[in-house]
Amino acid sequence: MDDLVTIAIPTYNRANLYLRDVISAALDQTWENIEVLVGDNASTDNTDKVVSEFKDPRLRYIQHKNNIGANGNFNALLNAAKGKWFFLFHDDDMIDGDFIESCMEIAKPDKNFGFIRTGVRAIDLNGKVLKERPNKITGEMREDFYLSWFNSQTGLYLCNTLFNTHHLKEVGGFQSLHNLLQDNYALVRLLDKWSHGVIEDIKASYRYSYDQQTYKVPVKAWCEDFRGLLDLIVAQCDSNRRNEILNRGQRFFGHLCMRRAHAISSPINRFLAKILVARYFGPRLLINKNKILRS
Repeated sequence: MDDLVTIAIPTYNRANLYLRDVISAALDQTWENIEVLVGDNASTDNTDKVVSEFKDPRLRYIQHKNNIGANGNFNALLNAAKGKWFFLFHDDDMIDGDFIESCMEIAKPDKNFGFIRTGVRAIDLNGKVLKERPNKITGEMREDFYLSWFNSQTGLYLCNTLFNTHHLKEVGGFQSLHNLLQDNYALVRLLDKWSHGVIEDIKASYRYSYDQQTYKVPVKAWCEDFRGLLDLIVAQCDSNRRNEILNRGQRFFGHLCMRRAHAISSPINRFLAKILVARYFGPRLLINKNKILRS
């Protein structure tokens, strides 16, 4: 059906954390024409028992015999989806009760969107709101989308994005060189071919954890994924605005990589990591007003 939405929940050993809340949030959406897929990536806890507590016929449990990696689980859920629209719902994030309905209100037949996005908030481990960011896109061109992102007027997260299932499959699903930014790559590839829907209101929450895996990944891998993403973005932009997009993108992604470099405990390795970031995104990052090079 054209209005069926697939809510896909990839999970691994989170049965006793937020999984019940996430499944409940999916099933309790005001938009009732949904299917909810739980992709269990070979968990060793009681994930199967938690899922079995829910008796809703719209819920389907997919249990992998072997761990296929987080990104493999994402794409397995995408391939299993029956809905025209696809929402990848991390097992520690949260959505408002009318998230899907709000997106579907603008998903008209004459609108060939690649994706629809809302505003987003950050929450801590206990659900306390840390910050909020409405989805403010200044302008209608793809260049405006990217500049709004680089200017922190909008936040790109899975929890506030509803994808067109067919289009997402057509661009290859979720993938990047190191699978660190696969959701961002998907958005950029979609934006190259289709328009997108904008909802300014905040309807989703991502869980912010201070010991996220983000800082355990080598800085070089982050640099390569961010640089590849920037190259994709610049290539699809109007030639008259490419320099503007390139310069803003280098600063934006460069600062994100510098944060990861700055988190390295060894002074020597931290210094070398910052030099590496500068090679990918420009030497000015070493002498900016915040003195990022300082150990």
